[in-house]
Amino acid sequence: MPTHNPARLSLELYCRGLRIDPTCRLEEHARGIQRTRAGLGSGLELCIPGKRKLHWVNAPVEEDFVTHSPLLLVLRDADYHIVDTRDGSEVTVILPPTPAWYAESTSRGVPMDQVGVLQGTYLGIYVGGICAFWAGGGADACQFCTSGVNVGVEEELEKSVADVVETARAAKAESGITFVHLNAGYAGPDTLLSLEPYVRALKEEVGVLVGVQATPATDLTLYDRLHALGVDHLSFCYEFHDREVFESLCPGKSRALGQDAYLRAIEYCAALFGRGSCSGEIIAGVEPIETTLHAIDWIASVGAFPTVCVFRPLKGAGMEAVPPPDPDEMETVFREVWNACRRHKVPVGMAPNIEVSLVLTPDDTADLVDDGGATDRMWRAALAAGRVVTRPLFSRRMRPRSRPPLAPR
Repeated sequence: MPTHNPARLSLELYCRGLRIDPTCRLEEHARGIQRTRAGLGSGLELCIPGKRKLHWVNAPVEEDFVTHSPLLLVLRDADYHIVDTRDGSEVTVILPPTPAWYAESTSRGVPMDQVGVLQGTYLGIYVGGICAFWAGGGADACQFCTSGVNVGVEEELEKSVADVVETARAAKAESGITFVHLNAGYAGPDTLLSLEPYVRALKEEVGVLVGVQATPATDLTLYDRLHALGVDHLSFCYEFHDREVFESLCPGKSRALGQDAYLRAIEYCAALFGRGSCSGEIIAGVEPIETTLHAIDWIASVGAFPTVCVFRPLKGAGMEAVPPPDPDEMETVFREVWNACRRHKVPVGMAPNIEVSLVLTPDDTADLVDDGGATDRMWRAALAAGRVVTRPLFSRRMRPRSRPPLAPR
């Protein structure tokens, strides 16, 4: 793979996984494998150099399907290489080391890596208790998720606001994070309200971009509150566009909320926060590919950007035995991510230093479209100009905010 396409190699890794050669010394050179949150980040973090950027990938290494992967990680001459055993070609990759703050604890004595973990270049933190859909043995749990297995075991169950602030400060000081992504399981109508103290503290005491991922609120004015607090990004995991697949594989979400609640929230927040500030999150490789392509177009058409996750059969999930999808089909899917964002003029890749390892982002998918013609070149130029123009805006949003004065009685 001397002239490899880093985006295509990322898809190969998501779909096939990565075997580890005995020459590797991951305990010395790599971030520890973290089976936290919903479980998707349970692989090996690595970076694939490309002409345009580094592509961050969280490669599956422990799931059963990985044993059949043709991709092998080898350590040679102090460098790590991914070798494709089908033809002997290889690519040199970079393994980011474990940050020192992972070994530190908060003032409450909680290990910081049990509060939040780096996923790519951002800090991911699950707040709140175990998702209510895992109650009663997990009958209502999403069939691809393992949050009920991991939360409280692989990571701290209860994270105080102080724990989150101290961890974010350490990650900003050492790892240079610019973005903290908060997500929570379902906790009834108050799910969104429970996130507000964390958002307020991160904006006032740390100074970072903050994203929120939670089940949709029926009272849409709650998003106006988050907007006033300074939330920078909202994401909605409705998983599947096919209603029957959604009802079958997300029984709790279907019963308690319904798919339409997600669609309403995406439309409302895309209009409230601005184009490219919200995302609709779906899983590719389970429902028919035509449905996935339709979902991508719909999400972009309302001004949000499509976050598409390649289905990963996680250990402990109900769908553990379901095979991952074919990389060729996934390339078709992710080409459409780029094309849909261009078609509907959804800006992508604007915020500084946010590289995501769990998915191929819309910005990453640009490398799958070698030459989309004059229109595509104009769109790339517009995005490049947008990054320059918005730099002062993001700089202001990453300064600690002053608490607004109390209103007089």
